[in-house]
Amino acid sequence: MRITGYRTLTTVHDWGRPIGDVNGAVGSGKTVVPIVVLTTDSGLEGIGLGHHQGLDVVFPALEGEDPIAVQALYDRMLSWVFKSGHGGAVFGAIGALDMALWDLKAKAAGQPLWRLLGGRDRVVPAYASGLDGPLTDEELAALQTRFADHGFTAVKIKGGLDVEADLRRLHLVSDVFHDRTGAAPALMLDANESWSRKEAVRHIGRLEESVDLAWVEEPVRRWDVDGLTRVSQSVRAAVATGENLTGLEQFRPLLQANAVDVVQTGSVWGISHFLRVAALALAFDLPVSPVGYNANPIAHAATVVPNHLSLEVQDLHLPFGIESDQEIEDGHLVLGDLPGLGLVVDEAAIEHMNEAADWGRHGGPHVRPERAGRRLVRKPSLHPRPQGPAAR
Repeated sequence: MRITGYRTLTTVHDWGRPIGDVNGAVGSGKTVVPIVVLTTDSGLEGIGLGHHQGLDVVFPALEGEDPIAVQALYDRMLSWVFKSGHGGAVFGAIGALDMALWDLKAKAAGQPLWRLLGGRDRVVPAYASGLDGPLTDEELAALQTRFADHGFTAVKIKGGLDVEADLRRLHLVSDVFHDRTGAAPALMLDANESWSRKEAVRHIGRLEESVDLAWVEEPVRRWDVDGLTRVSQSVRAAVATGENLTGLEQFRPLLQANAVDVVQTGSVWGISHFLRVAALALAFDLPVSPVGYNANPIAHAATVVPNHLSLEVQDLHLPFGIESDQEIEDGHLVLGDLPGLGLVVDEAAIEHMNEAADWGRHGGPHVRPERAGRRLVRKPSLHPRPQGPAAR
């Protein structure tokens, strides 16, 4: 079997609510989902979810190769951009192709990927999330009620703008879970790199006066080894970070400095990346937790990682035109027996889809606000402002 080419599709995930974080919001709740389909001369095709930008740069490293050699091909893609670098969107393209390679390898073996990787248990621990920054208290309560009813016992919310609002929302979510399940959940707060070092310590310290936080995510910038170390040493909560680091070499300084307590990886960066980061974290006796992504593909790899803590589940629904062989039961993701990643893509439906999405627009969650982490006064509300001429 040899790799012959690839094609791309783009579908939409309709979250049914505004989504976002401290950096911005998508008021429509509709986000783009890039899909890569890797083709072979055998007729088998592999599906990857992730970036399209950079595919043309790294695909020549795969053309004509045997897709079964996934790990070697992953390194070959990294080497292919040795001079220009593999960071940013290019690393996302490598991740999408890597995901498709693993899908192909498992399909060729006629096994679900979790089994091919050596997994013994198809049940993956998970926690509830939701990209809930723009939601009102009532909307947040309704969202987390749905998660609680699916058996989750841990939940992460977005915050970082206002300590009193964060306290109110954390207590609200705790009450929702207690009312639905009879027990308080483990609570996490995601600041999305919005604080300076001392601002993080002050903000978290105020929260910890009345809330027992399991972890605080990305309190300062992703590369700030000294800042992350200071925060970790100054608060009771664990510090979680890593989802935006692109490459194993970016993790090593943080781990060597004891700057991170829960090692995270972005699911969009691929399966090989997650497995390698997990092995590095294991060497430091640290847990690893993949950040959520459409259809939860990294769950397969989580089944074979001994230091896996919990997988982020951001939504209870899948993007348009994608089906996945998985279920959510009792707060866990349960993987099925469909070969590969268990993804089925309805390309005809996606081709005729008439939906627009605005995840990447200016002012959305992927755009860092001016003067972020340098403020003395409260930032504006996260609630999305009306768009169009009437809003001007």
